[in-house]
Amino acid sequence: MDVTFLTFIGKEGKKARRLQCTAIDDATRVRALKIYETHTQANAIDCVNHVIGTFPFRICQFRTDNGHEFQAKFHWHVEDLGLRHSSIKRGTTQLNGKEE
Repeated sequence: MDVTFLTFIGKEGKKARRLQCTAIDDATRVRALKIYETHTQANAIDCVNHVIGTFPFRICQFRTDNGHEFQAKFHWHVEDLGLRHSSIKRGTTQLNGKEE
């Protein structure tokens, strides 16, 4: 899973910042995404729940970068669902290449 910052031009012509949470399956390349206005663990947890409901198969593991949205609350939510959560090593964004 990855979070990408997006900038949109709003109705009044002002820039509006949004966040895109993306999950891509390594084997099938099936993708789910959701847009949020804030960058929080609560939204990352909501994204996990969205991904689980969207993917047409059982998920075993979430691999994320080390962003603050993927810390303790997120980690334990994923573990409580019976799934594994692993983080890539810092500075190795190529390991998260499908989202990057």
